[in-house]
Amino acid sequence: MPIKTNPIASLILSLFSLAPAITPTLAALPSTPDQEETCEILVIGGGLAGAATAYEALLAGRTVCMTEITDWVGGQISSQGTSALDERGTQRSLLFYPRGYLELRERIKEKYGRLNPGNCWVSVSCFMPYDGHAILFQMLENAAKKGGGTLKWFPNTVIKQLDISQNQINKAIAIQHQPADDTPPINIEPLSQIIEDAYLYENSARFDKTIIQFVPQPSSEKTGGADWYVVEATETGEVIALADVPYRLGIDPQTYVNPSSPIDTTDPYCTQGFTYTFAMEATKTPQAHVKPPFYSQYSPYYSYELSRLANFNLVFSYRQIWSTKPDAPQPGNYRKRTIYPGDISMQNWTWGNDYRPGNKDDNLIYSRGQLQATGQLQPGGWMGGLRTEALRRGEENALGYFYWLVEGTTDSQLGEGVKQKYPNYRLLSGFDTPMGTAHGLSKYPYIREGRRIIGRVGKTHPRGFTVVEVDIAKKNFRDDFYQKNLRSDEFNYLWGIVGGFVPKNSKINSVEKIPQRARATVFPDSVGIGHYAIDFHPCMTKSPPEVPNNSERKDIRKGQGATYPFQIPLRAMIPQRINNLLVAGKSIATSYIAAAAYRVHSFEWSVGAAAGTTIDFALERGIFPYELIDDMPSKEWELEILQGDLNKNGNHTAFPETSIFNNSWNEWK
Repeated sequence: MPIKTNPIASLILSLFSLAPAITPTLAALPSTPDQEETCEILVIGGGLAGAATAYEALLAGRTVCMTEITDWVGGQISSQGTSALDERGTQRSLLFYPRGYLELRERIKEKYGRLNPGNCWVSVSCFMPYDGHAILFQMLENAAKKGGGTLKWFPNTVIKQLDISQNQINKAIAIQHQPADDTPPINIEPLSQIIEDAYLYENSARFDKTIIQFVPQPSSEKTGGADWYVVEATETGEVIALADVPYRLGIDPQTYVNPSSPIDTTDPYCTQGFTYTFAMEATKTPQAHVKPPFYSQYSPYYSYELSRLANFNLVFSYRQIWSTKPDAPQPGNYRKRTIYPGDISMQNWTWGNDYRPGNKDDNLIYSRGQLQATGQLQPGGWMGGLRTEALRRGEENALGYFYWLVEGTTDSQLGEGVKQKYPNYRLLSGFDTPMGTAHGLSKYPYIREGRRIIGRVGKTHPRGFTVVEVDIAKKNFRDDFYQKNLRSDEFNYLWGIVGGFVPKNSKINSVEKIPQRARATVFPDSVGIGHYAIDFHPCMTKSPPEVPNNSERKDIRKGQGATYPFQIPLRAMIPQRINNLLVAGKSIATSYIAAAAYRVHSFEWSVGAAAGTTIDFALERGIFPYELIDDMPSKEWELEILQGDLNKNGNHTAFPETSIFNNSWNEWK
């Protein structure tokens, strides 16, 4: 049988043997930017939350500038390659989603003639990442035409500086990069090789730069509030770090509202693992796979993870994004599914291409202390707030995982004799392949957890607002773990929340007779909805994460589990200190446990829709968003009008029959 070679394999490996990325240097802001752009809303980050913000704002007739570090809009469904919609069964059966998310699902179905062209089994919809970008961008263009809005799209663009005074962002300075003459095109190099260059003002051997200054759009009708709004929709919370508003990163300490946390202090270095996804295709004949020079470094990590998952066909079909025979009968047992030549799978596997650093010497997202130490909080010093070396190792780990899938015979968790070779597959690399890159990896890693703001101080939240574990978790808090690990007064407070009352000085000797609340917290300022499990991909104990015999950080998964259908409170989107900054995406005010549920596709759309609608409302009425919640728990009549607008437009603020008296949510799956 002939052996086929991958013509781009040598190119891929050569990219990862290039000289280390350039050393960042502080650069002065040019006296005159190359261009100035005006807008009513500046959306920083083109992922699903940013796109949803723009979608609603464009329908409302607003002028929207949107920047994105890659050249694709859509984040999870495109540039991050996780084009498998994470949904929950009951919500999906009712199609109880925001209007834009429903349109996205319908357009996917129209594109392929079916919602699930890959016949994957992790979701009801797995599709090509490049189509995710094309479909979503068309939706934005159509929204602009329908609503009379204007979209100004800035791909390959990063924010470098913010001008902040009087509690507002007055201007933002961005850098857009494009290939210099006689240099390779965008997406031939992995992110780690270009990210530091992208944040420097000066032109380089790689890139020509355009310095863009974003400022408010002039208006003669302004009577109050902000001239414009900036939306934080990046994947890691770049803007909140650059603006230096209060935020959290990593693990929170154990308290009665986050009782499943395994530590009594903070740990900003242990965040959830990030993943460079890739696409692989089944072939008729064996392929000649080039062993990466770094493979031996990462091979001690790879595993099927669990015996019940130790099957190649199961792993391939799990996130299969293309099926050549979608109507062919397939057995219910995923281990026995037939994989046909030409079938394509997207890989996103915990003990595979997840990269899970968790120590101060290898963490991906720099803490505030690390940002200060590296000069990134100084004027002109911002470089994205990420450790470039961690990105590079994540890229290598992902390419090594592909080689393990097709040629590996070891398994770090299950031992020898489990993993077999499967040579009839190839890594899809090239600009016309699903990920749209020469190296085959996603353009940007899938980020599960970033920086999270601390909401504003209020009457009921003297330390700042945060959505916490007990607000959403469907968990048995009678477990001995909680009684043993919490002080008696903390245990009383815990049961004061989940039992639906607030105990005073009496000690609870037994919780057996106290009925546990069977719903999520009902937030009076809810502007969106979500439902997903608390799902962890924990950081590893030792550094670097790929060292032999490493393990997940102990007890991080204690908080993992089902949730009740939950809400998105407006208070979670409003940062401290800055009045014209609104937060969408994963950086809203949540604890690290709650954040593990508030990160999936439909949530991102819902929070983005809320951001776009809230900003339009604030601009129309000449108020700041914080004014909608500053008197809570007293009645806020303008907030109720906003919620009415959201619901009228099909952007739900609550699930059906939500009330503090309804405890019948256990049936929601």
